[in-house]
Order: sequence, then structure tokens, then C-alpha cells
Amino acid sequence: MTKVSDWLNDPNPHVRRLCVEGTRPRLPWGKRIPSLITNPQPTLHLLETLKNDKSLYVRRSVANHLGDIAKDHPEVAFSICERWLKEDPSKDLQWLIRHAVRHPAKKGDAWALEIRLAAQGD
Repeated sequence: MTKVSDWLNDPNPHVRRLCVEGTRPRLPWGKRIPSLITNPQPTLHLLETLKNDKSLYVRRSVANHLGDIAKDHPEVAFSICERWLKEDPSKDLQWLIRHAVRHPAKKGDAWALEIRLAAQGD
């Protein structure tokens, strides 16, 4: 995690994306990381740092990572989404949040649906 944290400010978006894709607990095309499925806390600072990245490529990975966390710890993921909406309701962040909670919202999760509605903006 120390090395990954060193890459957070790399000028290359592929490297910044690796920070969140490489630590996704439930990466669909890679090996799951059981310790991060059990406890996502070690990766939350990565998401915080890259949530407003200038690259959609990186922000999409942040959303997917947060969506992975929502599968096992919805209270953690949804609380983060609500906090981010209060702190910075930018259009890019609203999109990221809607993308992150899309799967639980499709399943009818009331909290996820509420977050998606709040992230619609004006």
C-alpha cells in the first residue's frame, strides 16, 4: 500500500488508475483480495485522493472500487457517497457517485436509490 500511495500523484493516468484498480477487493477480471473484502479501510484514502481526478478513466475506477465496497459494506460506501455529495456536489462527482451505487440501486436498495436521486443535481 505504501508503493501504491506513492503513485497517487503520478502524471500518467494509467498509473493513477492502477492505484484503485489494483486494490479493488472484487476485481471482476482478477483475483479477489479477501483482506480488503473484509476490511476496505486501507484503500479509502486512495478513493478520497482520486475522486476528483481530472481523468474520467481514473474516476470511473474510483466509482467501480466504491461499488465493490458497497457489495460487502454498503454502510461504508453509502456514507462516503453522502459525505462527498455534501462536500463537493460537482457534476463529475455526482456522476461518479451514481455510477458507484448503480448495482444496489438496480436491486431496489432504498439508500442507494436515495443517493442516486441526490446525485442527479439541479
